[in-house]
Amino acid sequence: MRRSLLALSAANFFMADVQSGLGPFLGVFLEQRHWSPAEIGVVMTIGGISGMAVTTPLGALVDRTRAKRAIVVAAAIVITLAAMAILMRPDFLVVASAQAMSGIAGAAVGPAIAAITLGLVLQQGFAHQLGRNEACNHAGNVVAAALAGLAGYVFGLGAVFVVLAVTAVLSVAAMLGIDPREIDHRAARGAGKKDGGAGVARFAVLLRSKPLLVLGLTLTLFHLGNAAMLPLLGQAVVARGAGNASAFTGATIVIAQATMVPMALLAARLAETRGYWIVFLLALVALPIRGVTASLVTDAWGLVPVQILDGVGAGVLGVAVPGLVARILAGTGHVNAGLGAVMTLQGVGAALSPTVGGIVAEHFGYSAAFLVLAAIAAAALVLWLAARPIMAEPCAVVQS
Repeated sequence: MRRSLLALSAANFFMADVQSGLGPFLGVFLEQRHWSPAEIGVVMTIGGISGMAVTTPLGALVDRTRAKRAIVVAAAIVITLAAMAILMRPDFLVVASAQAMSGIAGAAVGPAIAAITLGLVLQQGFAHQLGRNEACNHAGNVVAAALAGLAGYVFGLGAVFVVLAVTAVLSVAAMLGIDPREIDHRAARGAGKKDGGAGVARFAVLLRSKPLLVLGLTLTLFHLGNAAMLPLLGQAVVARGAGNASAFTGATIVIAQATMVPMALLAARLAETRGYWIVFLLALVALPIRGVTASLVTDAWGLVPVQILDGVGAGVLGVAVPGLVARILAGTGHVNAGLGAVMTLQGVGAALSPTVGGIVAEHFGYSAAFLVLAAIAAAALVLWLAARPIMAEPCAVVQS
């Protein structure tokens, strides 16, 4: 088991760079090729919508299949091939198609890794291991972003694609190091004592769960306000001609991801000792402040507080979302389908965010775009506060 958990940590470390594809580097890459903010927003939205459309079915597939490792391996290969297609031919049709492929593949990774984790450590060890997973994931992003930023600065943005390919190979090797015999596939889907019959509830349980709906809507608003902020920061630097775009984008990622490492560990600890409600509150408070701060940024130093706040929100939610979904749907046998449904709803927000941010930035400027995104984030906070009675039971501390 120890070997499998070490391999799981390594897979999270290397998969961090792969799962997001080119991430904010894509916006900078296309900006340098004279794409408008609105065009960049559209292709990013295409990727988000493609992933959103298949996340719930992929979560259901993860619940049913025993080939969970193979899903992660296939996703890493597809995302890498899509990135290479963008490098070789960055016209609209190719980029849009590659983003669609990358979005679909990336959508499978979250539920698959969550299922493997739950199958290895079971419900009682899930929050703690999620903290380790996310800490490794963010540490991997720090290293990959630093390498990509340095490589982009020295060799040009094309070097970012090489970094992605190398991390993809290493993530596949790490995933294959997990012993499939040690994965409890009943526990991995959150089933009851039996795999069939009473051990698995009807799929309609996802539609009847008020806490799951509240969680999904809250995350939709959160990601609608959050997803476009980092790409817009990079695009603003290119538009202003303020320094090297590759180095700047790499720096923004490093600051945020370095903050996420301790925040992921803190979130796991808070979930175990204080419950999930306060964990979500911490993330939801940070985002509106981040948006307002971003609107005031006029130089490179301003990115530091903006990206620290990004690290707070994303570092906390990476642990809290799968942990709370597993708590809400414990005993139903549909934990990963439920996680897929929640990711679909948050994907709606993430997919629309670049388009909303890009259109506002094009017509009213980048500062206005950040303020609009901050207002949307504030709505997520209001919803979470209003729904506290509904979330009280699943968010409560579990007494051991």
